Amino acid sequence: MQGICLLGATGSIGQSTLEIIAQHPDKFVLINASANESVDKMADICRRFKPQRAVMGSEKACNELAQQCQGLATSFEWGEAALDSIASDSAVDQVMAAIMGFAGLKPTLAGVRAGKRTLLANKESLVTAGKLFMDEVAHHEVTLLPIDSEHNAIYQSLPQTSSGAHKRDVSKIILTASGGPFRTWSLSDMGSVTPAQACKHPNWSMGQKISIDSASLMNKGLELIEACWLFDVTPNEVDVVVHPESIIHSMVSYRDGSVIAQMGNPDMKIPIAYGMSWPDRVETNVAPLNLIDVARLNFESPDLLRFPNLKLAADAWFMGGTAMAVLNAANEIAVAAFLNHQIGFLDIAKLNERVLTVANIVAVNALDDVFEADRYSRHLALDMISRGKFS
Repeated sequence: MQGICLLGATGSIGQSTLEIIAQHPDKFVLINASANESVDKMADICRRFKPQRAVMGSEKACNELAQQCQGLATSFEWGEAALDSIASDSAVDQVMAAIMGFAGLKPTLAGVRAGKRTLLANKESLVTAGKLFMDEVAHHEVTLLPIDSEHNAIYQSLPQTSSGAHKRDVSKIILTASGGPFRTWSLSDMGSVTPAQACKHPNWSMGQKISIDSASLMNKGLELIEACWLFDVTPNEVDVVVHPESIIHSMVSYRDGSVIAQMGNPDMKIPIAYGMSWPDRVETNVAPLNLIDVARLNFESPDLLRFPNLKLAADAWFMGGTAMAVLNAANEIAVAAFLNHQIGFLDIAKLNERVLTVANIVAVNALDDVFEADRYSRHLALDMISRGKFS
């Protein structure tokens, strides 16, 4: 029986994780869970799964949750310290790191430092603090399993040893991208994109932030950086290929000419269950892939003129230091501004590029360097938006 700490229980990854736990009560139990402000959803989770501890993002949300869940033995807590505590709890075996954005970094690291198997669905942990994060993983001898469908596919396509997947005889990693909802749109048409249009992904059901990132290909840029840290490669060793059907989730090309791909219907329960049960596999209730129904798979190169965020991510990786944290922070501010109708869709990449160009990039020697870069870059991006000067 594996005890699970679910960071980000009310999001799409969290909900799929709970489905796997419910399907296999003999293998998994929810020990601790967290959410930000979604009190009603968290109350349903607490009543159904009865975790030992539940953490909310604010005192108000915590009090409301406790009021709704009177009679349960669950302990109700709130704040950053409580998040770190539930991730490092001695009763926990695995931490599902599914808090979206930069806020997921600290509690994910807390789980790593406590030696927990880490199921990484929070890409910002690697994007902003990749070297520090991977150094901690190595130091504490943690089993790190990527949950993003693409990185999970790469992991499955690499040679496996008793300690995990390793890069051996690999010539290229091939990272697939759906292309998002604007794959066939002209640059001029993309100038009038609305938040509602950008949030409507053709293949996946996701939250607003990740949906916008997918539409702008920033999500793929962040995944490119993540792949470099996870699999010890550079952007020059990763090919991004647009594959609109999202059936092949990623591939690994070997030096003998072989290409190994992981395929399946687009459902996040597959990589989640793989991470939770590794090195075994469990049922997911996901419909098996029917290649006759699929009939055709298409591939094309990404258009960096219409989707410049992908190149910005590679540039940030090569710049090193705090550049990736700077880009991530700028993008979080840009996406929020777009959702609030303060800037246009194409302005997201323009703002990201401007902040990355202007910001002072320094070496990352400690986590404080990452947090300072994040704070500074958010302030810089907000200032540029307020003055309308970033293009």
